Amino acid sequence: MGLVYSIEDDESIRELLSCACQSANISFEGFETYSEFEKGLLKQKPDLILLDIMLPELDGISILKKLKASQNERLIPVIILSAKNHEAEKVLAFELGADDYVAKPFGVFELVARIKAVIRRNQRGPKCELPTELLSVAGIDLNEERREVSLGGKELELTNKEFLLLKVFMINPNIVLTRERLLEVVWGYDFLGETRTVDMHVMSLRQKMGEGADKITTVRGVGYKFVT
Repeated sequence: MGLVYSIEDDESIRELLSCACQSANISFEGFETYSEFEKGLLKQKPDLILLDIMLPELDGISILKKLKASQNERLIPVIILSAKNHEAEKVLAFELGADDYVAKPFGVFELVARIKAVIRRNQRGPKCELPTELLSVAGIDLNEERREVSLGGKELELTNKEFLLLKVFMINPNIVLTRERLLEVVWGYDFLGETRTVDMHVMSLRQKMGEGADKITTVRGVGYKFVT
């Protein structure tokens, strides 16, 4: 189905990930350090990267920054695997462009499902039902071709997931969107019992929207609505 690289200094976890991926017909290669991972990139680019945070040579956040700053690797999806389960670190990872964040210890079957879903989504592109290049709703202008968003004339620096999330809101104004639906449309996979990823991205998007954050309202127990 694809090739997964893992940067993980714990050998037992690398072996677990290898067995899990191979049982799902996913090719896998693990690396203990960033320098070893770099050598692997020169040979072949993966379809997805599993990235630990606490690493001996270069920490995962620094590696994520390097990947997203590179023209050659920035489009490779990244799932963070970390023993740190702090909200602030999750927000930072998402802001830097991580596609998902899974806390250790993790469920193997759920992780494999997330890996498959991210690879599928990345291979076929985002599932936005209303393809459009230009959107202008409630003072927000979105240019898909240029990947630009402005609010009240001020440009917003959004990650790829935040951009897609805002686009879905803008093409569905005043409609309540469940977390499960947003997970399916923006991330490309079905509800797996965990929608915290959606909440973290909405939080980050609201922070970047500043005074316009109140356009995205929370519908308690259901999801979110973009109010115009």
